[in-house]
Formats: sequence, structure tokens, C-alpha cells
Amino acid sequence: MPTPVVTKPTYDTASETAGRPGTLDAMKRLWTPAWIVRHVAMVVLVVGFLALGWWQISRAASGNTLSWAYAVQWPIFAGFVVFVWWRELRHTLRGRSTLASGAAAAPGEPVTPGDAASPRSTPAVRRPVRVTRVPATGGGPEDADLAEYNRYLTWLNANPGAKPGDYPG
Repeated sequence: MPTPVVTKPTYDTASETAGRPGTLDAMKRLWTPAWIVRHVAMVVLVVGFLALGWWQISRAASGNTLSWAYAVQWPIFAGFVVFVWWRELRHTLRGRSTLASGAAAAPGEPVTPGDAASPRSTPAVRRPVRVTRVPATGGGPEDADLAEYNRYLTWLNANPGAKPGDYPG
């Protein structure tokens, strides 16, 4: 009696779960207006930098020896733009949103290492707090060392050509 042949899928089924990298839900995050601007900026910068590198190669071939350095520099800039774009892309795809990870901790509740929201949790962006500054009152007891240092600074300001060792105090 022949044994049955069990075939394994040729792709990773774990990556098909919702919200994981490589899924359609995760890829939708890369087509927001902000990401479209980033994609266009990356393409424009890379094409521009490579064109500038090609221009420097043509100048270097005509005898400008300094252009050889620039001919190498511009493609390196283009590679750096691709590197930063790829890094941000991977960071966005691997990041977990609070909606995808289920129920998050309440605002005042501490997050423990076993919580679902703790890996790669990002700080919440909040409205800036305006603080009114109250000037220090000058009527309090003054520190003797601070007063002496202020007299020294006043003397230095009044005598711009003097050396600190010339201070009479």
C-alpha cells in the first residue's frame, strides 16, 4: 500500500494574516497621500542625483579632474535616498497600529511586557502644553558668590581689552 504524499504550500501562510508585512492591508499604508509624496520625492531625487552624476562623468571625460569625485558622490547620494526610503518603508510595514493589535491599554494604565500593545508601541502624539513663565523676583536674598561673579562679568564687559587676571577684585 503506497503512503500518501503530503505537499506543503510553497509560500509563507503566516504572512497572509491581516496586518502583517506583505499583506494587502499592510500595503495600503503605503498609499496614503503622505506616502505618495515620499515615493514621488524618492524617484525625483534618485533620477536627479543620477543625472547629476552622469553630467559630472561627461565633464570629467572632457578633462575636469575634480568632476571624477563628484561623479562618484552623486550616485552615493542617490543610494542614500533609496536607503532612507527603504528603511522608512520597512519601519512602516513592521509597525503595529493600536487598531490591528486589538485592545490597547487605557491612557493611565501602565503597559506590562506581556501586553499585546507593548512591542513596538509608539508614543501618542499630544497637543503641546503652553506654560506661562513667571519672571524671578529680585527682592529675595542674593547669593554672595553670584553677586561677586556678576560684578566680575560687569567689569569684564566695561574693560573689553583687559585680561581676566587684571580684575582688581
